[in-house]
Amino acid sequence: MNLDIIWEEESISPEEREDLTSLLRRGIERAVLLAGGSPESEVSLSLVDDERIHELNREYRGIDRPTDVLSFALQEESAEEPEISEGEIEFEDNLLGDIIISVTRAREQALEYGHSVTRELVYLAVHGSLHLMGYDHEQEQARQEMRLKEEEVMARLGLERE
Repeated sequence: MNLDIIWEEESISPEEREDLTSLLRRGIERAVLLAGGSPESEVSLSLVDDERIHELNREYRGIDRPTDVLSFALQEESAEEPEISEGEIEFEDNLLGDIIISVTRAREQALEYGHSVTRELVYLAVHGSLHLMGYDHEQEQARQEMRLKEEEVMARLGLERE
């Protein structure tokens, strides 16, 4: 897995980043592999503040508020749509796309849900990775399927809900 992490939000110390980087890498890799992706996949992850994710959400989704995570898949529906066979997506190349996470929002949600910021950041990275792989939560069945994959990855990382 080739993961490029951009730390735009600076509240996470260099020591914390080191441990977090390992968990983020493992979470993204496991999510991609579980969804049928290649171990050679490439993902870019940016950790930003609420102001930056608000700008991106407004610009790209037309939603004028901050959000917790955005995913920009390079393999989205197009004339060259990935071929799906028996639930697995076959990509012509390994460039999956970009995940942007609001550290501000992750901190608020961790407090709200009663778990660590680390767990919330990794969960959002896993969630974003599954979006890159074509999963969504627009319909109930798709939401349940995505949630099961998220929970499986988080359990494998030892970051289950408490």
